[in-house]
Amino acid sequence: MRALIALADSTEINAFVIDIKDEFGINYISSDTLVRRNAGRGGVIANLPALLDTLKAHHILPIARIVVFKDSVAARANPQWTIRTEDGAPWRDKKGLTWVNPYDRALWEYDFRVADDAARMGFGEIQFDYIRFPEPYKSLPAQVFPGAGDRRKPEVLAEFLRTARTRLDKYNVRTTADIFGMVTSVSGALEVGQQWEQLAPRTDALLPMVYPSHYPPGSFNVAHPNADPYKVVYSAVSAAHKRDVALGLTGERVRPWLQAFTLGSPHYGPAELSAEKRAVYDAGYQGWVLWNPGSQYDAVASALAKKPRPAT
Repeated sequence: MRALIALADSTEINAFVIDIKDEFGINYISSDTLVRRNAGRGGVIANLPALLDTLKAHHILPIARIVVFKDSVAARANPQWTIRTEDGAPWRDKKGLTWVNPYDRALWEYDFRVADDAARMGFGEIQFDYIRFPEPYKSLPAQVFPGAGDRRKPEVLAEFLRTARTRLDKYNVRTTADIFGMVTSVSGALEVGQQWEQLAPRTDALLPMVYPSHYPPGSFNVAHPNADPYKVVYSAVSAAHKRDVALGLTGERVRPWLQAFTLGSPHYGPAELSAEKRAVYDAGYQGWVLWNPGSQYDAVASALAKKPRPAT
């Protein structure tokens, strides 16, 4: 954390995304009994209030990431919240993990209370992740969602985000959501339920994960997407911009996740990150967020604009 704060002090980085609740439960100590019951064993951020004070002193916006529907801890503690198979058993993904049912309002309340905690602690933005259904692979049993009725997947995801935004308004915090990068360019809804036109109006910003390494060959007429970060990011973010304009949404409503890691060829360094950043600006937006699974950003740090030194 000291190294990351030093990086922000010397460059254009102005916010940190901090996992408050991930796939393994909550990462802080809550006084809310409902939240504590679903804590899990993933560990606790040490001295979180002091950390938030430190970030504020360094003019770094703390963003609380909350994983919502991929939650095996809550599924284990509350089996009534789980997605089911046709014979009534808990449904499991390819890794054997259970997922919670996005149609269950009791589950929503749990995640909203985590967001309440984060807002009260001083986080300036609540970023919801895994706002989606699990992939319905043909090799796995069919998914059954108790309480779904005739509501489509995109509709219930949009309703979750709309309700969260309304609830959190009283704290004067922004609400955002992470989504698959392909959502910007696919016209309909993905099988996991994400659809641009449903989600974009219900958040302050959407964060599509436009990692070039994650696009299949031929995407955007690029034979090897990972080798052309500018064209992939520009094409994906431009598609999002056009769709927001059609919806009447203006301003910084799109903040893409950029690739700050290497997956396959070529190696990602300063040149690749510079190309990704330029693509975002050329597509009409100023904000972006970096992802590296180990929070190791030295390999791309020279692509970050330097803060001017204070006058002496």
